[in-house]
Amino acid sequence: MDPAPALYSCDDHLDLRAVPPDLWQSRLPRDVRERGPRVVSRERESVWVCEGRVLGASGRPANSVVAKSLSAIGRAGIEDDGFRAGNPKLRLEDMDRDGLRASVIYGPLALGFPISDPELQSACYAAWNDWAVEEFNAAEPERLCLLAFLPSHSPEAAAAELERCAAIGHRGAILSVFDADISSPGWDRLWAAAQHTALPLSFHIRAGSWSNLSYKIGKWQSAAFASILPLQLDEPLATMIFSGALDRHPGLKLVLAESGLGWLPYFLTRMDLEWRALKDKLDYASSASPSELFHRQVMATFEEEELAPQVVPMIGADSCMWASDYPHTDSTFPRSRQAVEESLGALPEPDRHKISATNCARLYDLAK
Repeated sequence: MDPAPALYSCDDHLDLRAVPPDLWQSRLPRDVRERGPRVVSRERESVWVCEGRVLGASGRPANSVVAKSLSAIGRAGIEDDGFRAGNPKLRLEDMDRDGLRASVIYGPLALGFPISDPELQSACYAAWNDWAVEEFNAAEPERLCLLAFLPSHSPEAAAAELERCAAIGHRGAILSVFDADISSPGWDRLWAAAQHTALPLSFHIRAGSWSNLSYKIGKWQSAAFASILPLQLDEPLATMIFSGALDRHPGLKLVLAESGLGWLPYFLTRMDLEWRALKDKLDYASSASPSELFHRQVMATFEEEELAPQVVPMIGADSCMWASDYPHTDSTFPRSRQAVEESLGALPEPDRHKISATNCARLYDLAK
């Protein structure tokens, strides 16, 4: 019997609590080190602080029944001191346990890592990017793909860092899209750099709702917030399409990370309708339709999608990538093969393989 095909997860996580406590203090230039992120003890726990704010916890194992149920690692019955996901050796063990050939990993910037001072932000992100390549990804470069952070305070800084990251071996990068006015023409500098370096750019869901809805463990708000999260990327996607960013830079590849799929057929249809109705009346309109631009340059990621057999044919298997979301609450770990079969089993085998392996391997130039 042939062995089961390897899975490629396009969106996993390394949260701030799992980051080595000395990362920034050991790597930042001396002139900004004192202002950089550091771990301190407060009220019987260790926390990350920077610019006078607590950014999040450091370490802290999931000991309670509720906490363990909210961590894929805890649910699997694996001991975790809070740092397991940040240890490349242990992470590779978990990937083997779950049948993953490779993992594309989003660090704490994906969910919010606020540093307001431009100089400090650039220095902290550069330190992260160096550590990601030199220490984390280096443990198994064809299997671990921890993404680079790009400064959001200016397109010039973001473009320069993307070009530097390409030179040192990164395969992709994250822009905190909710902290940047990507509708501004100035951001063409970054889109051009992404096209030149051939590194895909990721926009990841984070936070934000008109009602100030937020995730509250054990409360109804957690379910409501998790339900609306994927739709947060509708505005960035519409902006990239209608502002001409994708049209002007056909080599730019954009990843909508953790966006899900179900809303996209309606949204693409709606954008096409508005493009046809208004393209002769606007100050700018792309030569290609929004759906054409999407299929050419955008990838949407998901974990489990009950509607996949209906939705994937509308979006196109070439535009979808599966993710395990390790080690988050929604993660399919350690039952990812079962989850992939449940979501994609009704699709033709070539489409299943594209979505769960080939698309990710090709986009990030990972060994197949």
